[in-house]
Amino acid sequence: MPTNLAPAAVEYLRFLPEIVLILAGTLLMVLDVLLRKQAREIYGHISIVALAAAMAAAVLAYSSPGAAFSGMLIVDGFATFFRVLVIGVGILTVLSSYRFLAREGVETGEFHALLLFSIAGQCVMVSANELIMIFIGLEISSIASYVLAGYLRDDKRANEAALKYFLLGSFATAFFLYGVAVVYGMTGSTYLTAIHTVLSGGPTAPAPVFIGVAVALMFVGLGFKVSGAPFQIWAPDVYQGAPTPVSAFLTTGPKAAAFAIFLRIFMTAFEPIARDWYPLVWGSALLSMTIGNFAALTQSNIKRLLGYSAIAHAGYVLVALAAHSQVGTAAAMFYLAAYAFMNIGAFAVVSHLSGKGERFLSVDDFAGLGVRQPGTAALLAIFLMSLIGVPLTGGFFGKFYIFKAALSSHLVWLTVLGLLNSAVAAYYYLRILVAMYMREPSDATADLEPLSLGLRAALVIPALGTLFLGIFPAWVLDFAGKSAALVR
Repeated sequence: MPTNLAPAAVEYLRFLPEIVLILAGTLLMVLDVLLRKQAREIYGHISIVALAAAMAAAVLAYSSPGAAFSGMLIVDGFATFFRVLVIGVGILTVLSSYRFLAREGVETGEFHALLLFSIAGQCVMVSANELIMIFIGLEISSIASYVLAGYLRDDKRANEAALKYFLLGSFATAFFLYGVAVVYGMTGSTYLTAIHTVLSGGPTAPAPVFIGVAVALMFVGLGFKVSGAPFQIWAPDVYQGAPTPVSAFLTTGPKAAAFAIFLRIFMTAFEPIARDWYPLVWGSALLSMTIGNFAALTQSNIKRLLGYSAIAHAGYVLVALAAHSQVGTAAAMFYLAAYAFMNIGAFAVVSHLSGKGERFLSVDDFAGLGVRQPGTAALLAIFLMSLIGVPLTGGFFGKFYIFKAALSSHLVWLTVLGLLNSAVAAYYYLRILVAMYMREPSDATADLEPLSLGLRAALVIPALGTLFLGIFPAWVLDFAGKSAALVR
């Protein structure tokens, strides 16, 4: 990295991914007005280029780590890991949305602009070192996500999903902001490291009752964002009603960013009072795994099933947070990367199969997919095996490292209950495999179109990522481990 850059230039370099995404999103909005319905696919191409440039900018920024803008943002391994992750999710979402948007006959420019703005907000979240900056990033991401959830304006399911998401999300944000206000009142600062210093002050630390109120309020806000129980009620309805590429995006990108700030706040600012928030995280982890897995057993709608599955997987990540250790933070980072690959890949297959108007969303509609399109069925099988946690997939090592971290922190009962929940989850994932390979073809699979180039990429890339993390996990885990050391 050149050493002759002015301090201001270095700060803008560290903020470069967000600058690229915001400028590209603004450009798409202008082009949408100028071009109207001409050259629909050009918006997706611009989004791919912008996201690739933002990812390159994130890597470039990591060559000059440090704080920016009076310490409100910080570029370190942790921030870079999640920046690359959410941008990668954005690329896969764009690839899987080409055919969906054309099939539904909706505007594409606004869709891609909103997607870029949401990812820009997530990048701000994961690199923020101050609570107000975290809130700003959270709102940038959330507002764009609310609109994306209801993007099919003529679809009542999408309208309902967007309204529920907006109303409940607004309440959750209010809880988080009240928590920030209490923290500022206690400590006189919104910087995470300064809060850590004040809470470590021993006799001079704030009264425990105020600390408990602040932790509880912020836990409610963050628990909603990651769809952790008992704040998960919105998730199945939103994931079912939103357009399928948006559901794939919401279950991976925003959730990874929300977990990043969850880890950053609780493992940095609130680390000295871990004994106060540990029971909350422990209980939420167990509730999330149990509610998510057992509710998914009774679902026939594939998107709703994957929605409850997302709640269960949030519980696994909360187990890693409950471990309250560097190993647990690294395990959570690894698992979120693995989950992003396998879940966005599974939703891409759902998008392909669902048909115009998303008519075919039942588990039974997957019947005969192994006969009609063996390649697509094989890729979906990889994603489902990873969601179960079968060896040689990223999901296996993700769960292995999470439960290892929990055992290292003496969370024996939580580990045992988590493993039992994983066994329960295998049943509803195997139902889909049975339908694909052991039943006669359904109407949905009888007349399937060949995979488009974008959709093929949106399936092959996550499958390769899932297998890579399952066979060669050390590289990602080593980087996650070094990055996790910076969070505490």
